[in-house]
Amino acid sequence: GLLDAQSRTVNTDMMLAAARALADVVAEDELNANYIIPSVFNAKATEAVASAVKQAALAARQ
Repeated sequence: GLLDAQSRTVNTDMMLAAARALADVVAEDELNANYIIPSVFNAKATEAVASAVKQAALAARQ
């Protein structure tokens, strides 16, 4: 997301956007003691985080 937005910096809003997007990938019925964050190989996770970070980075420019 940072690369897509051509961002040169990372701010708190971008990190929070990444964390929220990552958390949103795990459905409520999937939550358990062994599965609280998705695998790095989960395509939904990488796409969701990249998109959220890109949006936050673009918003930071304005």
